[in-house]
Amino acid sequence: MLLYSTRCNLKSVPHPALWRSSSSSSPISTVAASISISSSRCFASSSQSSSSALIFTPNCRLTTSPSPSPSPSRLLCVKKAHGKVSNSSVPAVMTDDHSTSANMEEDAENIGLFSLDPGLESYKDHFRYRIRRYVDQRKLIDKHESSLEEFARGYLKFGFNRDEGCIVYREWAPAAEEAEIVGDFNGWNGSEHKMEKNQFGVWSILIPDFDGHPAITHNSRVKFRFKHNNGVWVERIPAWIKYATQDPTRFAAPYDGVYWDPPLSERYQFKYPRPPKPEAPRIYEAHVGMSGSEPRVNTYREFADDVLPRIRANNYNTIQLMAVMEHSYYASFGYHVTNFFAVSSRSGNPEDLKYLIDKAHSLGLRVLMDVVHSHASNNVTDGLNGFDVGQSSQDSYFHTGDRGYHKLWDSRLFNYANWEVLRFLLSNLRWWLDEFKFDGFRFDGVTSMLYHHHGINMAFTGNYNEYFSEETDVDAVVYLMLASDLIHCILPDATVIAEDVSGMPGLGRPVSEGGIGCDYRLAMAIPDKWIDYLKNKKDKEWSMSEIAWSLTNRRYTEKCIAYAESHDQSIVGDKTMAFLLMDKEMYSGMSCLTEASPVIERGIALHKMIHFLTMALGGEGYLNFMGNEFGHPDWIDFPREGNGWSYDKCRRQWDLVDTDHLRFKFMNAFDRAMNLLDEKFKFLASAKQIVSSTDEDNKVIVFERGDLVFVFNFHPDNTYEGYKVGCDLPGKYRVALDSDAWEFGGPGRVGHDTDHFTTPEGVPGVPETNFNNRPNSFKVLSPPRTCVVYYRVEESFKDSKNDESSSFDEADAAKLVPNDGISHEESYYA
Repeated sequence: MLLYSTRCNLKSVPHPALWRSSSSSSPISTVAASISISSSRCFASSSQSSSSALIFTPNCRLTTSPSPSPSPSRLLCVKKAHGKVSNSSVPAVMTDDHSTSANMEEDAENIGLFSLDPGLESYKDHFRYRIRRYVDQRKLIDKHESSLEEFARGYLKFGFNRDEGCIVYREWAPAAEEAEIVGDFNGWNGSEHKMEKNQFGVWSILIPDFDGHPAITHNSRVKFRFKHNNGVWVERIPAWIKYATQDPTRFAAPYDGVYWDPPLSERYQFKYPRPPKPEAPRIYEAHVGMSGSEPRVNTYREFADDVLPRIRANNYNTIQLMAVMEHSYYASFGYHVTNFFAVSSRSGNPEDLKYLIDKAHSLGLRVLMDVVHSHASNNVTDGLNGFDVGQSSQDSYFHTGDRGYHKLWDSRLFNYANWEVLRFLLSNLRWWLDEFKFDGFRFDGVTSMLYHHHGINMAFTGNYNEYFSEETDVDAVVYLMLASDLIHCILPDATVIAEDVSGMPGLGRPVSEGGIGCDYRLAMAIPDKWIDYLKNKKDKEWSMSEIAWSLTNRRYTEKCIAYAESHDQSIVGDKTMAFLLMDKEMYSGMSCLTEASPVIERGIALHKMIHFLTMALGGEGYLNFMGNEFGHPDWIDFPREGNGWSYDKCRRQWDLVDTDHLRFKFMNAFDRAMNLLDEKFKFLASAKQIVSSTDEDNKVIVFERGDLVFVFNFHPDNTYEGYKVGCDLPGKYRVALDSDAWEFGGPGRVGHDTDHFTTPEGVPGVPETNFNNRPNSFKVLSPPRTCVVYYRVEESFKDSKNDESSSFDEADAAKLVPNDGISHEESYYA
């Protein structure tokens, strides 16, 4: 989250990682060894007096030089055959992601993370402490609440729940001296509905049915009214409320809690199962409210019917929904949450959101929720902060004083050590999984959670002392460990992504190894690098080795979601990447009926290359924000007083990509094709990633991902005929994807019917005699500002040059574009 540019001092830096040397057959492998690589061991300097990293030189010899980030302690890794990690020192009980806390305690001395990164052993006391804290918390939960899973069913106890012949309402408000429930049902007079308080600060009331019907009618307004110690009565929206609305006829009207208990006939019934977890997520980040073409708030059902088919057509397999939790300030992008269990009412009611998720599942799309547990809105009348009336932190959802307030975000910070806060947040996760069938979460603002300084004015360098010190908020770390365990226990195939800019080691490893338990972290340094290049460097000043280093600098065995741009990069004050590249010429130069200007040609070419290189080299998953797949112009600006409450920049102009004579269609078609390429060849999920050449003179990057060979020519002018590229496997190669093709707006200079036969290089098994340390090579045509991918033709197809199953071109991408007459729900499950 980048909220109102408040994170300008929180810098994105490369994650602590290692550029790893490989064995004889592979010079450099930045994620894992090639499947054919023999056992090898590699190290980076961990000296406190110097810092070095393995980088590329133009002739691809392995050298050491000062790392871009002065990191005294880089990742030390041990690789085994077939790219697997040795777990020989990890007890069996510690390799089970969901082992019991008792077993974890017994084996706390043998922390699995240390076998992956021995450099962490210097901080074993820190790891032991947080593991013991986690174990102690689990023991307490198991003792007093039966289990973590039951503890996370708090929504069945707190808030409004139906019981036999009555409604039961409970609220944790230890600072209240008196309390009552008011609403439409009692004319907002709570004198007959006084609540009782127990020794834990929980207020409760049983409201009997009236004439066989619930006393509180469905969709009626309710509030929690209480008196605090200065004798003042206040009304607040119940903390566990399932729905909250405001009067649409009143400007800036306050929100009201709404009792949501529709009759069975009005409840949405899920029809489709969750799709299986993909080998690698290709994520479409979306904001429902701004997803329509018209200048207004779009609805869940409109998004489901109009936008989901577009996402499916472009071959994404996962959606990440922003701004789902209720937030009273629309321009907060959903990050100042006021009601954690309520769906954002601007776009519809809870049943509408269920319709959206079920529709996505019918199309084979998993749905992740952008969950905000890092802070809460500072609002008093309609937010959780309204329950804070000056009491101690023990009796509040938040810390007191400076520790409870984020000065840049103007929001409240949770007390993660508080029992009822843990119940509230963990139950919140289970609520969204169970009730709405979400498939996982993207945790926002994790850096702020992990450290007492919240990352403010902190430039992380990769020094391990920055991660494991008194500045680490162990309460928050333990909460995230509990959350990760809970999510994967309820839904083993869940996807959990952390938005962390710091590069915290172990964030993406299982709790059972001593990690925090997330499946992926966002590669947040990548978009910063691209923006720096586009704003500050001429094309011929671009460094191929620096680009490759920035894309591959990530922790071994901790997966990343790569992205060239997300919603952050286009919030008011900045621009989308397409707009950075082409600016005002996008308004007049995108018609195919006129010749493209040099600015438009360059912009479209680099837009395709930057997004594809980020996808192919930057991580184990890929993310794109809604509209950027076709080069959406302008920026994002929510309606606010400063823009006259305009929705003009808070929508998506789908007509741009739907108009056949506009060049936006070329970027969209390429986005569709590169996703399809991964669908076909599974290169994102491959552990084999080898950069064989970063040619600074010719501005070319060559690498292998899986068994595909990628050639990126960033030179603005030069075409290279017979350009020699190294590869692993011998045989015949053909074009799999070509950004220069007519279908993608290029002049079509690369022949797709050409066979490229390999030539052996040097002495087999002696990398230093090979070409760029690759045992084979073939020659290609590489036009300027293009990227071309080559695949190896399987031997069974070598005599079938035109065999459809052995080739891949733009026609394959077109096959998955839906036509208006096909039901995608039927086609996915056919």
